[in-house]
Amino acid sequence: MRKTILLMFLLFAAGITAHAQKFALIDMEYILENIPAYEHANEQLEQASKQWQGEVEKIAEEAKTLYKNYQSQIASLSDVQRGKKEEEIVAKEKAAADLRRKYFAPEGELYRKRESLIGPIQDEIYDAVKEIAAEGGYAVIVDRASASSIIFASPSIDVSNEVLAKLGYSN
Repeated sequence: MRKTILLMFLLFAAGITAHAQKFALIDMEYILENIPAYEHANEQLEQASKQWQGEVEKIAEEAKTLYKNYQSQIASLSDVQRGKKEEEIVAKEKAAADLRRKYFAPEGELYRKRESLIGPIQDEIYDAVKEIAAEGGYAVIVDRASASSIIFASPSIDVSNEVLAKLGYSN
């Protein structure tokens, strides 16, 4: 008897909880593709990345050239000269590694540039999603693009176009 009452209570509580919450989905990739400022920011990031990669590769190539020259001259160099050449090669390789770290490390220039260009766009999207959640009474809004465990979701709960409209973009 107690088990039956407990089971009925749990089913009743689960039923109330399931009906009380509203869920929605957004597709962040779709939203970002429809924001021109995001595309422009990505182009700027790509240009900066290519420029910085070129600088790093130039120094790495200089180190390679120094090493090749060293290899071809090693027989004719004294111990002191060899030591100087080796130090020069190591210094050049270190300079390339330091520059790579400066630009591409987790807290490097590329990260900071991405934060300054894309961060404000993401903040606007977050604020719009928050407003839509409050207006629509949604308990949860999930990003379909990053939620790999979603196999199927009804298009009727996708509020991506509402987010774009809230941001001033129509599609």
